[in-house]
Amino acid sequence: MLRIDKCNFGSALNPLTTKPVDVIRYVMTNNNNMKVAVLTRGAVIQMIKCPDKHGNIEDICLGFDNVQGYIDNKTTYIGATIGRVANRVAQGKFTMDEKECCVSKNWKDKHQVNGGFIGFDSVIWEVIEENDNGIVMQHINPHGLEGYPGQLTTNITFTLDDDNNFGVCIEAKANRKTPVNITNLLYLNLAGHNARKEGLYQHNMMIKSNKIIDCDNEQIPTGCLMPVKHTPYDLRKYVNLGKRLKKFFSHAIKGFDHNYCIEGVCDGIMKPIAKVIHPCTGRFLEVSSNQPTVQFHTCNDWPDIDKAGVEPIIGKSRGVYAQYGAFCLATQKYPDAMNNSNFPCVFIGPKQTYCHKVVYHFGCCE
Repeated sequence: MLRIDKCNFGSALNPLTTKPVDVIRYVMTNNNNMKVAVLTRGAVIQMIKCPDKHGNIEDICLGFDNVQGYIDNKTTYIGATIGRVANRVAQGKFTMDEKECCVSKNWKDKHQVNGGFIGFDSVIWEVIEENDNGIVMQHINPHGLEGYPGQLTTNITFTLDDDNNFGVCIEAKANRKTPVNITNLLYLNLAGHNARKEGLYQHNMMIKSNKIIDCDNEQIPTGCLMPVKHTPYDLRKYVNLGKRLKKFFSHAIKGFDHNYCIEGVCDGIMKPIAKVIHPCTGRFLEVSSNQPTVQFHTCNDWPDIDKAGVEPIIGKSRGVYAQYGAFCLATQKYPDAMNNSNFPCVFIGPKQTYCHKVVYHFGCCE
């Protein structure tokens, strides 16, 4: 049976009420002594501990030891749930039912990124259920916040089983038509959360995708899809990240920060989309989801501490987080789909339910 423990993680201002509230940390532990911790602020995934091939248990999830760490490093979104609309909204606007909707512009005063100034990462979530499988958190996002129409009620179910499957199920309902694209920016390093780029370079990566979404230099989708064949983006067979990342050092984007399109998925069907292996520890991760894309990010824009005077992000247990120190596989809808009519629709109405499922399966190989 899953054990659930909880404790106070500190306090933070609720941005919707401006009143201080306690932030609670929930720790789920299965019978294999795998542990996953989540926070009520930002529905953050704060810790994942699992064994290597020698039985050594290590935290492989990047994060912070206190609430202030998440506040001070908000723009990294480490471990946070992202919404109401993840990724970019070009020019901070979109058209819905022939009317222009304007949302906040929190990126370069030009575009919106990851839900705006007060996104799902900044709000305090309420735990509405604890059961034998995990916990359920809820956030009611008010009409008009960050410019989005309609009230959106979102439930996130976090589960952990004895096969080391960590599941995240996101369901949302609105009282009027609105766009919805929610994800979580879980940053991992299977060598250990403090293993830095030396650990990441040892990983082997595979993503089952033939195409990526083409973007301009501001990472705004052009509306076109680009085949990965004969490009450095091709991850259809296992590649060593250290060797592959070197191919990007001369690019404008010096690593992976791209949406990979997953064929044959729909809201009711789970499909394996990616696998990551760290040969030195034997740890591996398999990601399955019902979402049509996955954003693969290798922390290219994090501090380059090889340069003089550049300070790292200080994480848990004084861990050093810097450029290429982790990877993120964020399953989601097509980015900026409201402004690209050829992308699958991300609008839901009052009679529809948004449903996003992802399962992270952790294991060990010799």
